[in-house]
Parts: sequence; C-alpha cells; structure tokens
Amino acid sequence: MTFARRLAAEGLGTALLLAMVVGSGIMGERLAGGNVAIALLANALATGAGLMVLILVFGPVSGAHFNPAVTLSCAARGQFGWRLVPAYCAVQIAGAFIGVAAADLMFGEALFSASQHVRTGWAQWWSEFVASFGLLAVIWGCQRLRAETTALAVGGYILSAYWFTASTSFANPAVTLARAATDTFAGIRPVDTGAFIVAQLLGAGAATWFFGWLMPPRSEMQL
Repeated sequence: MTFARRLAAEGLGTALLLAMVVGSGIMGERLAGGNVAIALLANALATGAGLMVLILVFGPVSGAHFNPAVTLSCAARGQFGWRLVPAYCAVQIAGAFIGVAAADLMFGEALFSASQHVRTGWAQWWSEFVASFGLLAVIWGCQRLRAETTALAVGGYILSAYWFTASTSFANPAVTLARAATDTFAGIRPVDTGAFIVAQLLGAGAATWFFGWLMPPRSEMQL
C-alpha cells in the first residue's frame, strides 16, 4: 500500500468521523426537544457505531488511527515510523476540519464558526486524561491479545465514555481542534482546547508506557 493511499485513508476516515460526531450532535439536539440526555445518547450511539465501521473499512489501508495521540503511541511502541508521524497528524487535522465543514453544511449551519460551548476545569481535564488512557488501553489490549476485536472494542468504548466522563470523551487532539470550529452541540470553545489536548496526550502517554510494561513482547513474556 503506497504512502499516498495511507494518507488519503487517514484523511477521509477522520473527515467522516467528524461528520458523524458533529452531524449527529446537531440532529440529536434538533430532534430531542430540549432533552440534552436524548441528544447526547443519539450523539454517542452514532459516533460509537460509526467509528467501529470506519476502523473496519480503513484499518487495512492506514491502520485507522484518525487520532494524533494514537499515531504517536504507535510510533513510541515501534509499530509506526517516526518520520511518518508529521504527515499522518497533518492529514488527520485537515480531515477533521473538512468533516466539521461537511456536517455544518448538511444542516445549514455556518461553514465554520467559533464554538461558545464552555468545557473547562479540573473535572473536564481529568476526564480527558482518563478517556485517552482508556482508549489507548483498549487499543493495545486488543492488539496484543485479540486484534480482530479492535474495531468493535474501540467503538464500544467511545460510546461508553461519552457517558462516564464529564467531558464526553473527546480523547483526540484533531477532534478537539476541529470541534472548536463549530458552534453546535459538539463544540468546544477555542480557548479550552489547549488544556484538553495536554490532558489527552498525557493520558495516551501514560497508557502507552503502562501497557508496554504490562504486555511486553512475547519473547519477554516467555522468560
């Protein structure tokens, strides 16, 4: 598989992911009649199911990272070349913004607009650390023991994390940046993105280190 095809898969997959996140948020809010719980449920179901499908479709091509934190974790564990990281992260971020624009256009919203949705404070930041740690734990746990279940497990985890975290589990720097560009249900104020991204990277880094120790290469486990 050529590198250009891998980049195209990452960009398109990330764009579709953000279209699902933002679009289902808008649809859920419009149909829920002011019931935020119903809107969040719709948003979570669409995102979890959609992410599972995207991983199944694009995984054989690009690995279906759709997330700079996942790409960095793969590189740190020696499963992805460091020289490829900048290009992967760039197309993930670009794809995320394209996905936001696509969703906004589908629902007659402004192409891009700075979100006014406040998401800040220690509870939110800790939630993003936990959400990102858990996401990488699911990925590495599945990859080490039952790789064929990764898509289902990641989709299920994200659906669950929408509800058990105070932040609704962004767990993705590219997603965080792009969601700041839509003043809709899924948005986040631009000023709040920096702390979210720091927490996400710390959580992903902690999981990468921990699972590297917990599940070492098979050769080490046999000693």
